[in-house]
Amino acid sequence: MDRLVNTVRPYAWGSTTAIPELLGVAPTGEPQAEMWMGAHPGAPSRTERGSLNALIDADPVGELGKPSVDKFGPRLPFLLKVLAAGAPLSLQAHPDLAQAQAGHAAEEAAGIPIDAPHRTYKDANHKPELICALTPFEGLCGFRAPAEAADLLAALGVDSLKPYVDLLHAHPEEAALREVLTALLTADPEEMAHTVAEAAAAADRLGGEHARYASLAHHYPSDPGVLAAMLLNPVTLQPGEALYLGAGVPHAYLSGLGVEIMANSDNVLRCGLTPKHIDVPELLRVVRFEPADPTVLRPEASPSGEEVYDTPTDEFRLSRFVRPEGAAPTDLTSTTPQILLAVAGRPKAGEVTLAAGESVFVPAGEKAELSGTGTVFRATVVA
Repeated sequence: MDRLVNTVRPYAWGSTTAIPELLGVAPTGEPQAEMWMGAHPGAPSRTERGSLNALIDADPVGELGKPSVDKFGPRLPFLLKVLAAGAPLSLQAHPDLAQAQAGHAAEEAAGIPIDAPHRTYKDANHKPELICALTPFEGLCGFRAPAEAADLLAALGVDSLKPYVDLLHAHPEEAALREVLTALLTADPEEMAHTVAEAAAAADRLGGEHARYASLAHHYPSDPGVLAAMLLNPVTLQPGEALYLGAGVPHAYLSGLGVEIMANSDNVLRCGLTPKHIDVPELLRVVRFEPADPTVLRPEASPSGEEVYDTPTDEFRLSRFVRPEGAAPTDLTSTTPQILLAVAGRPKAGEVTLAAGESVFVPAGEKAELSGTGTVFRATVVA
């Protein structure tokens, strides 16, 4: 197996302390947002044998195993991350596989450069994802009942919000949510900036459940995403709890440290809380306007001690081992590729001792035994 050297991405919303604390190193003072583990071409992990993407390109069946290559092609189908949100990420949704394939083909045919700011589909893959909290983790996920959103907006007492409140009381609920989000994202920018400023001031005075929206406005003044966020369910994950985000579900991460795994894609449709391009027509086509409470996942334990986060996605499977002192070794040998990430203690993967934040790549078919004490996340595929 290969010890991984991983890149930390310095996005502006990243925490300055959370990833350094996990790794046991001094903060640099700069934001450290995501540590990537995998073979994504933007920041592939490195090994003593070379970069992980180069190793896979040279021998996909040897590294990934025939079952994975037959099902997903000659690439590692997932990207594993440690994500540290010190400020809110953009409000966003992801396409399903058919939408991604059609959108990517259309933009390719139109000759839109892959790095163009208005390019929506960077690739032809979907991007389901799972976030598992390492610390209390705050986010927004899926639409709340429109009547609840109406009450939240009405409590601000802002006259220019009354039309949105009235729309949210209309039926059917899906149409009401679609109309309000459309109206927010297509409103006159100057008028919207004034409305957001009034709403933020009122939210700051009210506090309580409105406080998070005042905080959003502090980070993104005049952004209609502040109001769009009020249409969504707030969710707090405790350590060990997770949230699965399928296609079309609007969401945003607000704060906290977590382990994230996703299908290997860069396709993001933004809804707000960002200075980047928002493709409103495509967003409205992709988003699922279905009010529903977010489902918080807790791992299902097996006799081997492996705790699995069950999702409907085959590109990745995330599980966890919490190994007490004296626990017997666990055989993890598999016909599929694996990444093992330690987050506590000093467990051993084979002969490799892992400190918190360290990881290894285990090629398909290679003998892998987990021993020692600590907490380890296991990322693999269903093939």
